[in-house]
Amino acid sequence: MSLDLQGLAQAAARGPFVRVLVVETRGSTPREVGAEMRVWPDHTQGTIGGGTLEAEAITIARGLTAPALRRFPLGPALGQCCGGAVTLAFEPLDAESLTRIAGPFHARPLTGPDMPLAVQRALSLARNSGQRPPLLLDGWLIERLAPPAQELWIWGAGHVGRALVATLAPLPHWSIRWADFDESRFPEPIPETVMPVIAENPADLVPLAAASAHHLILTYSHALDLELCHRILRHGFAACGLIGSQTKWSRFQRRLRDLGHAHAQISRIACPIGDPRLGKEPQAIAISVAAALLRERVGHAGLTVNTEGQTG
Repeated sequence: MSLDLQGLAQAAARGPFVRVLVVETRGSTPREVGAEMRVWPDHTQGTIGGGTLEAEAITIARGLTAPALRRFPLGPALGQCCGGAVTLAFEPLDAESLTRIAGPFHARPLTGPDMPLAVQRALSLARNSGQRPPLLLDGWLIERLAPPAQELWIWGAGHVGRALVATLAPLPHWSIRWADFDESRFPEPIPETVMPVIAENPADLVPLAAASAHHLILTYSHALDLELCHRILRHGFAACGLIGSQTKWSRFQRRLRDLGHAHAQISRIACPIGDPRLGKEPQAIAISVAAALLRERVGHAGLTVNTEGQTG
């Protein structure tokens, strides 16, 4: 598991909170190891699933002033039909405590102050040979600091752009820049994890993007879409998707070749985006695009997802 220090710092800007983390599961459970939520006195963010489990966790978190570890047999203790068991770590955090976290691994006690020998050995193996340490070991929590979130540029604040932002903003994997030509094009409020970027000609913003960024182009104008494709191809990118029909894409490919781009580079742009079989509604496009991004992330990270018992 990895520790999203950037996301935690954004959360701490809203005040001290308790991080609730799923550290062990057995049998059928609502969420997987690594799922987390953040609990403030008056609101929460994220979910560990399970309804009753989550309500109990929120109550415990709001009464804590020190780290804690709790195990919940979901059937006997909470009356849930999952039948499994979940162990939760509770960790009070604030802006000051986050400044003391240093990588690449962050190990800290939940049940005792002295670092056990097993934890020392696990950290040594992780640093010297890359062997991933267990998340929970002898009452200690061990997490690798997460790499920076993937930069994702969404070009256009129309219906599809809004649907994409609404779908992707709650996920921790992307740092979203949302570009358009006028502030009035954006909804109120914009998710706090999303950075709006405004320019009279949005294509002029391309140099601000990292060469490793992902791009989704879906503006109001075919001419602007083409200009963005042209400039992004010159600038460099990790992935790029363009909304449109096969007819639009055929025309764009010819125009981009005329602008001097090689076929191999042009073919890196995906058009249309998402899965057209799921529908053309903005929300359907957003869901299919988000699913493709998640599949790519899981594949690149070599992750496996346990889908057993997704409901509580």
